[in-house]
Amino acid sequence: MAKKLKSWQGWILFGGSMVVVFVLGLLVSSLMERRAEVASVFNNKRTVFEDSIVAQNEKFKADYPREYETWAQTEDTSFVSKYNSSQEVDVLAARPEMVVLWAGYAFSRDYNTPRGHKHCIEDLRKILRTGNPGIDGDGDMQPATCWTCKGPDVPRMMRELSESKSVFDPANYYAYEGKWSGLGAEMHNTVGCSDCHDARTMDLRPARPALYEAWARVGKDVRKASHQEMRSLVCAQCHTEYYFIKPDDPNNPGKANYLVFPQHYGMTCEAAEKHFDEIGFYDYIHPLSKTPILKAQHPGYEIALQGIHGQRGVSCADCHMPYKQEGGVKFSDHHIMSPLANIDRTCQTCHRQDAEVLRQNVYERQEKCNEVRDKAERELARAHFEAKFVIDKGASEADMKPVQDLLRKSQWRWDYAIASHGATFHAPQEVTRLLAASVDYAKEARLLIARIAAKQGHLGEIPVPDYSTKAKAQEAIGLDMKTLRDKKQRFLQEIEPKWIEEAKKNGKLIVI
Repeated sequence: MAKKLKSWQGWILFGGSMVVVFVLGLLVSSLMERRAEVASVFNNKRTVFEDSIVAQNEKFKADYPREYETWAQTEDTSFVSKYNSSQEVDVLAARPEMVVLWAGYAFSRDYNTPRGHKHCIEDLRKILRTGNPGIDGDGDMQPATCWTCKGPDVPRMMRELSESKSVFDPANYYAYEGKWSGLGAEMHNTVGCSDCHDARTMDLRPARPALYEAWARVGKDVRKASHQEMRSLVCAQCHTEYYFIKPDDPNNPGKANYLVFPQHYGMTCEAAEKHFDEIGFYDYIHPLSKTPILKAQHPGYEIALQGIHGQRGVSCADCHMPYKQEGGVKFSDHHIMSPLANIDRTCQTCHRQDAEVLRQNVYERQEKCNEVRDKAERELARAHFEAKFVIDKGASEADMKPVQDLLRKSQWRWDYAIASHGATFHAPQEVTRLLAASVDYAKEARLLIARIAAKQGHLGEIPVPDYSTKAKAQEAIGLDMKTLRDKKQRFLQEIEPKWIEEAKKNGKLIVI
């Protein structure tokens, strides 16, 4: 026979049930309220776009104020870390060996750490690597392709200048054959909404054809990628290794300076190298060692795939655009920056260690990678000068061919490892492997050079000029920095203001 509850026990059970029902009611009410708030964002848009590409980022502010405000914060450069802070840092001043390694290429003139997306256009215009049109007859040194990843004006212009009016038409060469300054008056809106979203639906969608073409070459369709993959692919359309088809390439007539991602054989350093070797590609001939050099751009996506986070399916946005909550709205923080700035919302969503422990874990990996990087840069810089020494003494092309092959391999691995932003955290083991291989190839090259020098009658250490500072290194490779700076200053004073004024008049640039 069941035991009868005492009256006070019944009242406690009743009261407890009422509390549970009340709490559940509050939760359901809160959930409904939040769903309604989220729905209102999309159902009550103030601006409905009929076009998939809207270049002016300010036009999204009214409907997406949270995303816009956090995106605008990429202008902030106050974050400081042990490595790769958000300030603009002169890398060549800190590492003058890099001037020597990039001799013969515009990066030897100027190379700074990247700032936030809000600064992309500004930084591209002022850097000494871009052309100085109209200054004492000095023409552009860079093609229009250099604008490709700098903002949503790029896909806009791709479509406007395409016969098919489609951004994704494989036959769309738009202005790749033109010069950088040719589109200067059109490029004003920095990396923003339409680079990653379809303006009509706000669905994630990369806006650069090179990514779609690279996937198509290996039988894949970017449009069929999952949402989680898209949270990386919108970054991968720019943070990736690329090259420009050369104007004199007989295999690609009519495609001068067309942008290509070398992913034919895979997503590794060696896979890209295999493709480049197969087509006989090089970015420039090093003026000291006469080596055909491959210049890595920023293979951030490829490097990230080699690391543990990439292998586990963690997206770029998971760490660089952590979620925030305001009322009933959960949204991605568009203040894209180092995860170390928000460890509580990035690292600690998966890792339960103390924030300082996690920060020191990152620093430890970076320090170890940089130890090997220092060695690679020292070996390579000296090798280029030593190669020049034996060439000037009469070394034959046959003598130098194996040296140049080794230098090409060495510098490619070094550049691939260091050009990727955040690589020493994304995949520290892969970066260390590449840098260690770079050191080995450079040492082999120096050994061959020493043997050539010995045959020429020179024994002992080969003399090299002083390149211990940025200025000394630039002088050693023959750069006239004063003239370059003067011309750039005149460009910024005489031509850039005209571009900006024209854009304001025709409504292509909104100033708020």
